[in-house]
Amino acid sequence: MKKEINQNINGVMLNAYPDSVGNNLQDMITMLKLPEFKNAFSLFYILPTFFNSDLDRGFSIIDYNINKKLVSKQDLVDLENLNISLKFDIVLNHLSVASPQFKDLLKHGSSSKYKDFFIDWNEFWKEEGVMRADGVVVPNKEHLDKLFMRKSGLPILKVRFPDGTEKPYWNTFYQKVEYKTIEAIDLNKIKHITIKQANEVCEIINKTIKQNKDVFDVDLGENNRYKEEVLQLVAQNRSYLGQMDVNAKSPLVWEFYEETLKKLSDYGCKILRLDAFAYLHKEIGQTNFFNEPGTWEYLDRIKQIAQKNNLTLLPEIHAEYGLGLHEEVASKDYQIYDFFLPGLTIHTLEKADCTALITWAKEIIRKGYSTVNMLGCHDGIPVLDLKGKEVNNTYNKGLLKDTDIESIMTTIMDRGGRVKNLYDAEGRKISYYQVNATFYSALGENDQKMLLARAIQLFMPGTPQVWYLDVFAGANDYEAVERGGKDSHKEINRTTLSLEDIKEGLKKDLVLNQIKLIQLRNTHKAFLGKVEIIETTPDQINIKWVHHDEVAHLKADLNTLKFSITSTEKGKSTTINI
Repeated sequence: MKKEINQNINGVMLNAYPDSVGNNLQDMITMLKLPEFKNAFSLFYILPTFFNSDLDRGFSIIDYNINKKLVSKQDLVDLENLNISLKFDIVLNHLSVASPQFKDLLKHGSSSKYKDFFIDWNEFWKEEGVMRADGVVVPNKEHLDKLFMRKSGLPILKVRFPDGTEKPYWNTFYQKVEYKTIEAIDLNKIKHITIKQANEVCEIINKTIKQNKDVFDVDLGENNRYKEEVLQLVAQNRSYLGQMDVNAKSPLVWEFYEETLKKLSDYGCKILRLDAFAYLHKEIGQTNFFNEPGTWEYLDRIKQIAQKNNLTLLPEIHAEYGLGLHEEVASKDYQIYDFFLPGLTIHTLEKADCTALITWAKEIIRKGYSTVNMLGCHDGIPVLDLKGKEVNNTYNKGLLKDTDIESIMTTIMDRGGRVKNLYDAEGRKISYYQVNATFYSALGENDQKMLLARAIQLFMPGTPQVWYLDVFAGANDYEAVERGGKDSHKEINRTTLSLEDIKEGLKKDLVLNQIKLIQLRNTHKAFLGKVEIIETTPDQINIKWVHHDEVAHLKADLNTLKFSITSTEKGKSTTINI
């Protein structure tokens, strides 16, 4: 369904899953049709459970067809009628184990059309590593030390082929492996094992599985002589999900990208977020993250496909400010994510000092960055991004000192947040990455701080992206974290709101005032013009937007957290005091 919408890409962007409100996208649309939300949003970043997926809340894509359980074609028509354009993800680096391509590989093995669509880990490293006893090649140390890990251990998932062979495939991000419990009768084929021994083995194995421990590290005690055969049986009966890295050297991968971008454009996509693009290029002797010039060459190829489909690209990349990757990406005329704003805003409000925030705002203006910013989002609150970094034996400062970053983390953790770290190949933590919390809880569930944070975001240069839960002052959802189990820290900020929750929320001043600010940002013509940062003391914020005779002017006192917004339209001036 090809749509031509008079798109305001400078307007305010809603961010949510299709079922973040109610049961499906139609319930979210019901919310957007309420009079309170009139003219609030011009864009909607719908997260990838819009498509068929199976893991990582949508980012393990099976295929890019509409997920009919959550979305209908009528929903797209309704959003068009609301004059809301769409932003989607393409997950460049990986596809699900359950994707048609990987299923074909598992079925047909080396005769599969998609044999080279994914990355056989052992084949990739065969000349540059040593085979372990478990059949996995460990890259030589000079290569291993360069790998950028998003989880502990080697970035692999071992999959079983119909002929019984197992191969490790490159798996940078999430995986979920489940083992079925066994019974004594399952061990009948093992020679010389007695019923008593079989029962003892089953008890140990099943206890290990239920405790979610590594079954391959199990100690069977006196029955260890049967361990290899028992574990073969356990492995045969496992099920797994995983985000399998694609091989960008395969022409079929680029055919897939061509088909996908065309499909997303037909859905009404205007902005395309390139998820995990910096991991796509892999080369022996380089890292697996933002290799040069390979990453730029791939990005240019994607850009050519995007231009044919009238798509604006938004590459998603997390890296230390001091590394300067944000500037490199922006210099090549791409939009960039302002992952610095969430932490800077918290620092500004907690310290009553806007020095770092204003420094960053001035850099955006001076260097002409085109940004999309946010406070909360489906992921965590970035902290790694604020750091400095040593580059070519020179230390480039971060936007904040390490002590200030640690202070942000401590504050959020003291208020119930969860931390996400990065690891080396041996599973050792090497760096903090992000903190998971709702933005409201990160601010101590202080209404005035939340309102001022929203005002700051809306007056910063760039397109504001608004997480649905922030609008309704969502608090940390600890029950969701516990329900999700291991690696469910992100669920703390993904609470599903019912339509009744929406109705009750719209009775609160915090919610209504946020919507009022969002509507101003989305509709006032001043925000089509230029932004000016007016010099003040560190405890004051003074930002003005001007377009011809239209003006929007924010003044805030960080000591009292009070602020005013004066807007002028068609010669008439209005002031909001909050």
